[in-house]
Amino acid sequence: MTTHTLEVWGDLACFTRPEMKVERFSYPVITPSAARGIFDAIYWDGKREGSRIRPYFHWQITRVEVLEIPRYIALRRNEVKDIVPGAATLNKWMSGAEAPEPLWADGGKDELGTDQKGRTQRQTMALKNVRYRLHARIVPKPGNDPAKLNACFVRRAKHGKCFQQPYFGCREFPAFFEHVEDPQAQPAMSISDTKNYGLMLYDVFDLSRDVIDDKDKPSISLFEAKLVSGVMDVPAYTDAAVKKLGED
Repeated sequence: MTTHTLEVWGDLACFTRPEMKVERFSYPVITPSAARGIFDAIYWDGKREGSRIRPYFHWQITRVEVLEIPRYIALRRNEVKDIVPGAATLNKWMSGAEAPEPLWADGGKDELGTDQKGRTQRQTMALKNVRYRLHARIVPKPGNDPAKLNACFVRRAKHGKCFQQPYFGCREFPAFFEHVEDPQAQPAMSISDTKNYGLMLYDVFDLSRDVIDDKDKPSISLFEAKLVSGVMDVPAYTDAAVKKLGED
């Protein structure tokens, strides 16, 4: 199967550990789900049928090369406590059937005098000056042509195109990317660190499903992350090394 390579970098990143519910604390290296999100931002395709989506493929991250030593930085940020309404409400706002209601980020509930929760200050332990080489391959769903899918990605990545700005864990931490056509001819120097990071979040979606519903609950999976001479190999989602919710 064709393996695609991206070199990605940015000023800040936060790959939040799921056990940190209030204050964000980043893993020291990018997670497979965050890496998959970068490839998805460049090229992803599927068919929507109401609340259901039939993806044509999913991205399988195979390898992460860490090119910069992980360094933490402490940030204090104002975060809005409310969430964006559902699709039904948003459609009514767009059609003019209902008046839009903004999410107020100034003050708390007492100051706003509304049912909104306002904002809160939270501490974030983020990473700074990150740089990785990400390797991934397309895993097509039945009935889809892998050659066509691979060609579409290469065409977009080589020209720096994306459907949305890729980011490192949080949308306010943009990720910049460059397509690496031949990793052997364009070698990169990984860091020399060798560490066992223990269990790391693999993904929050069931990548094996042929149909995804908007109402589906998250499907958490974990794996044992090991960095060997600056390289983290990522097992396939179907591999026994990936521990899924409900498994022994």
